[in-house]
Amino acid sequence: MKKDKQIQNTYYKTIAKKMLITIIMVSITPMIVASLIIFDRFKNSYHGKVGAHLDELVQKHKQNIDTFLKERSGNIKFLAKTASYEELKDEVFLQKSLLGLQQAYNNVFVDLGTINDKGVQLAYAGPFQLKDAQYSDAQWFKNAVKNQYYISDVFLGLRGLPHFIVTVKKNFNGEELILRATIDVMAFNSLVENLRIGKTGFAYIINRKGSFQTKASLDLNTEEKNYAELFKKVKEAKNGERLIEKKDEHSGKRLIYVVSSLKGGEWLMVYQQDYADAFSSIKIVRKIAHTIFGIGTFCIVFMAFFVSWRIVKRIACIDREKEMLNQQVIETGKLASVGELAAGIAHEINNPVAIMVEESGWMEDLLEEEDLQKTENLGEFKRSLKQIKTQGKRCKEITYKLLSFARKTDARIDEVHVNEIIDEVVSLSEQRAKYAKVFFNTKLGENLPLLSLSKSEMQQVLLNFFNNSLDAMEKTGGNIDITSSLHNNDVIIEIKDNGPGIPKANLVRIFDPFFTTKPVGKGTGLGLAICYGIIKKMGGDIKVRSSINVGTAFIINLPVSEQKEQKEEKIDLLPDQLNGRV
Repeated sequence: MKKDKQIQNTYYKTIAKKMLITIIMVSITPMIVASLIIFDRFKNSYHGKVGAHLDELVQKHKQNIDTFLKERSGNIKFLAKTASYEELKDEVFLQKSLLGLQQAYNNVFVDLGTINDKGVQLAYAGPFQLKDAQYSDAQWFKNAVKNQYYISDVFLGLRGLPHFIVTVKKNFNGEELILRATIDVMAFNSLVENLRIGKTGFAYIINRKGSFQTKASLDLNTEEKNYAELFKKVKEAKNGERLIEKKDEHSGKRLIYVVSSLKGGEWLMVYQQDYADAFSSIKIVRKIAHTIFGIGTFCIVFMAFFVSWRIVKRIACIDREKEMLNQQVIETGKLASVGELAAGIAHEINNPVAIMVEESGWMEDLLEEEDLQKTENLGEFKRSLKQIKTQGKRCKEITYKLLSFARKTDARIDEVHVNEIIDEVVSLSEQRAKYAKVFFNTKLGENLPLLSLSKSEMQQVLLNFFNNSLDAMEKTGGNIDITSSLHNNDVIIEIKDNGPGIPKANLVRIFDPFFTTKPVGKGTGLGLAICYGIIKKMGGDIKVRSSINVGTAFIINLPVSEQKEQKEEKIDLLPDQLNGRV
């Protein structure tokens, strides 16, 4: 028994486990797929949005810087175009021109100077003593000689401060003069410094050699970076801008670069930012998604466990009910066999009992003869024969009653008096009632009309109610009150006990087939269902009242007029062989 229970528990655990895994997989898999697709779409969309935004910012700053350089170059071009040879060599003229430019452009111009083709500064206006300075070996001068207009890279020069120069070459009757202007690097640097986004985003300008043309916001070592690739990417890009992702070899961080060319491709404006900082919203969304996914997974697992547990519990309950039903069917079959056996035994007993009664009568006749009248024990013989005859008749009555319950074909409709049936069933149950210390109290109405019904079936109904009351009170004892009366042209039979009562939750189910509260093996759950079917077939009704620790009362209504005709077929709720059996 214990081993079977362990096997059964293992079976239910296996079902629960498989059901749990199935529910979780079916529920979580679509959620994972949908989450990955949605997050991937969001990531691509956000990536493109951030890239477009940074491209737009870099493009805007590029235009500002290009405009700045063109305007400064245009200022010098205009001055060189409008000034004469003598004016360009005149320091007073240069001083006035420098003052005008500084007032007009907020001190962007640091100084002005005129240089001949030998590299000697012929005239100078500015804060430094640079007249007659020699620039023939300076790289910017060599480039200025080769180009009509030129903007140099940022360098230290003679003054030891970072600056860059804008030059214009002009020819005066075969003699070439170069008008140069020094641009304040700080003013130029401010155009780039204000491009800051997030915690790590900043911009700077480099030339093709990797030298900074503006002040970097962080300590960057340009020698460790290969900017040739960035220049190549810009050249390949259609609009001169490109978003590049690469891992920094020095720090190991993943960085993004947005680059744009300046000064005809000689300079490169670089916006640099940590990837995690630039796409921090993706990280936040990922955390939120993980949280939601975790909560969803927990809810799915919890519900899967709860649902699988409930279903398996229900399956186990159904299996138990099925097993109980099978047991009840077996018990019912046993009852049917016992009924047939009882009928056979009753027939077999009737024959010898009848012979015993006849023989006792014959012996009484013999005792009446003259020779036996003088026997000393004549009184004892007569008393014994009378007792044999009395007990034989009693056996005959008992077997007759047993036959009336066991005979399955005994469903004849007769005109019967219910009080007589009640008395018969009470007498049949009194012996058992004595052992249970239960007493029958009958209060039967007088002048009740005859009813057309099956006597054996009515006996079965009453005996079932009596047995149920006796079962309920077999440990405590008590009283069973039976009353009969006529009310509104109905015969009312009430069977009331003072037993433990029926719980309210069970009252609605007591007439259901196979419903029983008795231990397995003692009750089949068929008795009340059979009684209900029999009374309904008679055109009557059964009602029940019960209170815990007070008692239970069954009220049977049997109509006198308009009584329904009983059908010969058996009750639909039960197998044929069970009809008319207890």
